Amino acid sequence: MEPRDRDRDAQRLARAALTRVLEPGDERAGRWLRLTGPVELMRRLTVEDGSAEKLPGMTAARLGGYRLRAAAAEPRRDLAAVAAVGGRFVCPGDREWPSQLDDLGDARPVGLWVRGRPDLRLWSLRSVAVVGARACTPYGAHMAATLGSGLAERGWVVVSGAAFGVDGAAHRGALAAGGATTAVLACGVDVPYPRGHAELLGRMAQQGLVVAELPPSAHPTRSRFILRNRVIAALTRGTVVVEAEYRSGSLVTARQAQRLGRFSMGVPGPATSGLSAGVHELLRGEGVLVTDADEIVELVGDIGELPPARRGPVLPRDHLDAVTARVLDALPYHGATHPRDLARTAGTSADETLGRLYELHSLGFVEREGDAWRLTPPSARNDDARRGDT
Repeated sequence: MEPRDRDRDAQRLARAALTRVLEPGDERAGRWLRLTGPVELMRRLTVEDGSAEKLPGMTAARLGGYRLRAAAAEPRRDLAAVAAVGGRFVCPGDREWPSQLDDLGDARPVGLWVRGRPDLRLWSLRSVAVVGARACTPYGAHMAATLGSGLAERGWVVVSGAAFGVDGAAHRGALAAGGATTAVLACGVDVPYPRGHAELLGRMAQQGLVVAELPPSAHPTRSRFILRNRVIAALTRGTVVVEAEYRSGSLVTARQAQRLGRFSMGVPGPATSGLSAGVHELLRGEGVLVTDADEIVELVGDIGELPPARRGPVLPRDHLDAVTARVLDALPYHGATHPRDLARTAGTSADETLGRLYELHSLGFVEREGDAWRLTPPSARNDDARRGDT
């Protein structure tokens, strides 16, 4: 084996071990890793030669905890465990490493454990996070699934945390559309959490990607859920929040996205709903209001990816020219009137008014009654077609 390859394997083993030693998002440890490299940092945490004490910010209490974990780390076993479930370990510097995670600085993941066949880097280049409340309403679940399927149909990867509620609905929406979706977990990629989503996680491992900072068999904690959100924010081009209370991890993800220069978006809900209060607070700040996949893609997509023009339904009256519409508006709602009276009201000549009346008659808007004209009776016409504003 070439020296370069041996060095690369040593670094990979050291990083795999460090995922079991360091907590996700530990910026102090991230600084040590940047200063010493993974192999040297792992050596200092396992060999009692006094070098670990020289690390900036290291204390005896911290060192004791790190060494306890380092002594139990078995990176080769973890690499074999992830390979057994069809996974792999991706490190900074690998071709598959998503370079946008480097924006996290010293809080960047040590490495990522990945299940699924697609290329993580390529998928992340065109991805959007859809997050929100676990205890969401039917409206929230519907919107998340609709956004998930809409984004997937437009060729975007839907990223979320595989939790109950909005996360699960977004993943299912993408899968139902035959699209791409990535789950970022706060536990090992071989741990079905929540257990109620074991089947969903299995589908994502087959059709999409399941990603985690923590090594195989690691279980989630409250702090790991919050720290996991920074990876979701950094991995994607923007974060959409669907239902969130004032104190919500989803808002943490959106605000982290803002700090990283990504788009932060929110789906509005009822002003009386506490589950939408956090989203509305986000929208009062730097968040952008979105209601469908087209509006999301307009923000995060490339130049030219614009949504279709928005307008209400096209009514028959919309096809009339200005003069014909003016003659139609001059007709009284009840009773018949003579063309001369209509001309005076519409501001047109009698001959032109008569010509417009024949046109309106052919379109079904009016009827002739002797020398007078009247609107077609309501039973035979659509008022919306006549007025366009009732």
